[in-house]
Amino acid sequence: MSKITRRSLGASLSLLAAPAIAQPGFPARNITIIVPFSPGGSTDVLTRLMAERMTQTLGRAVQVENRPGGNTIVGGEAVARAQPDGYTLLMSSGTTLTINPIVQRNLPYKIEDFAPITLATTYPFAVVARPDGPRDIAAMVAAARARPGQITYGTNGPTTLTNVAMLMVLQRLGITMQDVTYRGDAAAMNDFLAGNLDLLVVAGSTAVPVVRNNQGRIIGWTSLQRMSTTPDVPCFAEVAPGLEALSWFGLLAPARTPQGAIEALNASAVQALTDPRIRERLTNDAQYIVGNTPAEFAQFLVAQQEAWRPVLSRMEVPLN
Repeated sequence: MSKITRRSLGASLSLLAAPAIAQPGFPARNITIIVPFSPGGSTDVLTRLMAERMTQTLGRAVQVENRPGGNTIVGGEAVARAQPDGYTLLMSSGTTLTINPIVQRNLPYKIEDFAPITLATTYPFAVVARPDGPRDIAAMVAAARARPGQITYGTNGPTTLTNVAMLMVLQRLGITMQDVTYRGDAAAMNDFLAGNLDLLVVAGSTAVPVVRNNQGRIIGWTSLQRMSTTPDVPCFAEVAPGLEALSWFGLLAPARTPQGAIEALNASAVQALTDPRIRERLTNDAQYIVGNTPAEFAQFLVAQQEAWRPVLSRMEVPLN
């Protein structure tokens, strides 16, 4: 992560510009968290785990609504334009507020349109092969060089962070493959299990069950260090030093949401992340649990853009 500069600190503080107005009795009705992906993927799993626990602590139902489409833009725009009252929230991924603001020319929202609540987790991506596919990174590289541009891999959308992470891997390894994009992890998983993809690039929460069910094997992680849940699986950084691509999940409200609502939501979300059952599930799914303050999350958002902008420029990722 890049160092927070004076300019970036000012930008992060602008994300916290909601008026410090108390909101007595919040919440007075049910809350909806919009997930900008299809049901069944890693974002959806995390959100439903947290929503169940937040329902208990807030005393009102916290519902999950899936609004996939447009590289998460559909869901992001819906929350950016929602009433800033704390009742419509966004579970953002790194794609929504890290990659899209950099590569999308006419993005209908900006990070200043959101009020950070908490960074929930960060996580690396796993590259998964079918049982009859390459057994390790070396075998994957050999297969790609033998059939340049013919080995297929599935990601959850063009220029999503999943997609960009795999482009980083291919660039560093000096190989080419064929990218097949989907509207979410679940759709990509279905094609992978049907034998229509050679590889799958997904978060751990999607990858780990595949391994447990003997439907595939993880051949590498995009983290700097091996994951504790899969100690025998190497990282791509072991053959391409310094290669790291992490994404994140974080909860946000529309900008100008009253401070009282933000504080109540932060307390409930952070408490959910301390639940032993949820922590065990997320750890087993290869996620790093965070649960920080709105101010810390605001600084994280700005630092992520500063870190990824030069990377995307070097990779010549096309603007959309």
